[in-house]
Amino acid sequence: MRMILAVAAVLYSASAFAQADKPPMVGDKPLVQVKPKGTKEAAAKPAAAPKGKPQSVAVRLQACLEIDDGTKDRLNCYDGVMPPAPKPKPAKAKGYADCRFFKEEDERLTCYNGFAESIPKLPKN
Repeated sequence: MRMILAVAAVLYSASAFAQADKPPMVGDKPLVQVKPKGTKEAAAKPAAAPKGKPQSVAVRLQACLEIDDGTKDRLNCYDGVMPPAPKPKPAKAKGYADCRFFKEEDERLTCYNGFAESIPKLPKN
């Protein structure tokens, strides 16, 4: 008889958890965390990319120039456009894509600034 009561209590409590409005919590976090379908990581989206039609890398690099020079925010903007891939001894940068290979943040920022400022600006329509 005790076994039947124990099984009934377990099944009853399990069904109560299944019907609860809130998910079971562990501390202040849900026991199971599920992402909604169709969402992607925020880090995968470049910092300077606006909503709407896709923009070229050159336009996104120039958009980073609007942030104060020499700041971590500007480097983060550049890194959002072109994620860093540091190498121990990178060669001299021949294009903006080579800037991501610099390990030192100051060198990477200077490299991106040089290429972003040299891109001809298109007139705004």
